Amino acid sequence: MSATLTIFKREFASFFATPVAYIFILIFLVMSGVFTFLFGEFYERGQADLLSFFDFHPWLYLFLVPAIAMRTWSEERKSGSIELIMTLPITTMQIMLGKFFAAWAILGLCLLMTFPLFVTVNYLGAPDNGVILAAYLGSWLMSGAFLAVGICMSATTRNQVVAFISAIVICFVFVLAGSPVVIDLFQMWAPNIIVDAIAGLSFLTHFQNMAKGVIVLNDVLFYVLSIAVWLFAAYVVIEQKKAH
Repeated sequence: MSATLTIFKREFASFFATPVAYIFILIFLVMSGVFTFLFGEFYERGQADLLSFFDFHPWLYLFLVPAIAMRTWSEERKSGSIELIMTLPITTMQIMLGKFFAAWAILGLCLLMTFPLFVTVNYLGAPDNGVILAAYLGSWLMSGAFLAVGICMSATTRNQVVAFISAIVICFVFVLAGSPVVIDLFQMWAPNIIVDAIAGLSFLTHFQNMAKGVIVLNDVLFYVLSIAVWLFAAYVVIEQKKAH
């Protein structure tokens, strides 16, 4: 655990040692505001909730999370520093977890910095804050799933652009699987069990439940298992590259 914490501190500090974290947080906050107030019509809806804010999170994460994940392993491999890291008395999984939690903490920080929206909606009305907090939890868990995919793609290549694009494509598939267009398309010919299975693999479907304040163990486990599976896949990739 101490080794993982050491890697976490190193990685977290490295985000702020360059403009990466500041630019990422700024873009997240600006885009969140644009989607909420311009496209989400926050004031025009006349409702005391943050659905107009959370509705766009899957699509916001689709591009922003791969951008922060692409450097996790690709940069280490390109600079050659991965050779040094692998000689340290720590396991690949400890490094993997340290990198993941550092980037996930940045995403959590981004969400925390949207606190003024929470204050605003409470000032304008009497929202169900339990629903809002559940949506925040769902958003953070979903961002972790996006991040795990991005880290896995970063582990496969030393080219950050390739890692970025690959992560976007895979995450897009997982988001689109729960969209009404895809569900309606499959409902035209596929049995319900297949339709449900496809929807069950979607980041979007599980988040929509939590955005409405419904925290079900199934949704939480989906994100936890998604994170675990993709991080394990990244671990396998790195271990195979070590062997060669």
